[in-house]
Amino acid sequence: MPTYTVKTSNIKLNRIKKNKIAKGITATHNKITGANSYFAQVIFEENEKNSHYMGGKIVKDKQIFLHGQIRAGRTPRTKNKLIIALRNSITKNSGIKKDNTWVYLLDLSPKQMIEYGEILPKSGKEISWFNSLTKSLQIKLKKIDK
Repeated sequence: MPTYTVKTSNIKLNRIKKNKIAKGITATHNKITGANSYFAQVIFEENEKNSHYMGGKIVKDKQIFLHGQIRAGRTPRTKNKLIIALRNSITKNSGIKKDNTWVYLLDLSPKQMIEYGEILPKSGKEISWFNSLTKSLQIKLKKIDK
C-alpha cells in the first residue's frame, strides 16, 4: 500500500545504507499504522550532479527526500506520528542532517490503487482482501512479512 521513494541529491547511498533506510521505513510504517510489512515498498533514486536547484541556484549540500504514497483513511494524529517517525528514521539511517531531510506524504484512495494485481481494501479490511488472493501469492506475502 505505501510506496516510498527515497531521492538523494549530492550523495550516493551504498547498499548497506539503502538496506538500513528501507528496513527503517518499513518498520516505521508497520509500527505506526499496523499495516503488514509486505505492503511497504521503498524505491531509491539519485539526482545527477548539478541537477538540484533551490531558489534558482544549484544546491551543493547533501539532501534526502522521502515521498510516501499511502492509503487514505488514517487519522491526522497517526499521519503526524508517521511523518515524524519517518524523518527520524531517515536521518538516523542516512547520516543526513535533519534540516536537509524532506518528507512528504500523499493520501491515495484505496479504490485508486492496485497492488499484487488487486484493488486495495479500505483500511481495516486487509484480512478479507488477503484471503481473496491466490494461495501462492498468500505464501509469498507471508514470507515477505517475516
